[in-house]
Amino acid sequence: MRDVIEKSLLSFLPERSLSAARLLDAMTYSLLGGGKRLRPTLLLMTARACGLPIDRVLPAACAVEMIHTYSLIHDDLPAMDNDDYRRGKLTNHKQFDEATAILAGDALLTLAFETILLTEVDAQTRLFLVRELSQASGARGMVAGQMLDLLAEGKRITDEQLVEIHAKKTGALLRASVRMGALAAEVNQETLCALTIYAESIGLAFQIQDDILDVTGDVLLLGKQTGADLALQKATYPARYGLAGARDRVKELTQRAVNALQEPNLSLEASTLIDLAYLLTERVF
Repeated sequence: MRDVIEKSLLSFLPERSLSAARLLDAMTYSLLGGGKRLRPTLLLMTARACGLPIDRVLPAACAVEMIHTYSLIHDDLPAMDNDDYRRGKLTNHKQFDEATAILAGDALLTLAFETILLTEVDAQTRLFLVRELSQASGARGMVAGQMLDLLAEGKRITDEQLVEIHAKKTGALLRASVRMGALAAEVNQETLCALTIYAESIGLAFQIQDDILDVTGDVLLLGKQTGADLALQKATYPARYGLAGARDRVKELTQRAVNALQEPNLSLEASTLIDLAYLLTERVF
């Protein structure tokens, strides 16, 4: 599935003759620069689990990855987390420059919504997909989460605020990925609700595991420096509950995700999604 995603991402980039070469180079550098491709994989796996061929939703899957990549480019900037490496390579602003990195992120953000409209579903369903992605990406979701994360640096926050930061900054786009696969397949409301619980649970678990790896992870496997959360005094589960408490929470959330998909009357084949939930719990990068 990863190879299919990679080829599709390349195909949706603008032709060199229609864009500024340096801009396109910067977009390509980050978009095709590796990564787990978790979000498009979740969308495609959900669509397939609900009975929809994945080729029909590849544009939507690629749109989600474009949004994710733009967010990483901007997140790495000096004004944000000021990172030098991403996925084992120089961050975009280090490889190019800050202005180019900002514009590359802007271009990927707007390209995502051009791309999602190519999804092979009816017009009403395409509108549902656009709404889902825009809400998850913007002031109700990921961008709000990034703002809250910056504001929380060096401060004591409540448990509820910590969950909100994670749910918005990381969880919102993961949630949207699963829901978009389900919406494209036009599942019934009961199945959509179960998949939403699954997505929200693995979204929070994924971010907590990221925070754990920032403390314990191998720099070579992660492709970026560890210890950044501590240096920036980020609000994280390991900082609040310790590594053992954070790991326990990941296990609890993973089980909640699995339980949500084990109801016998749901209209989907859930085995691959359940396997993925466990895989995310055990990952080391």
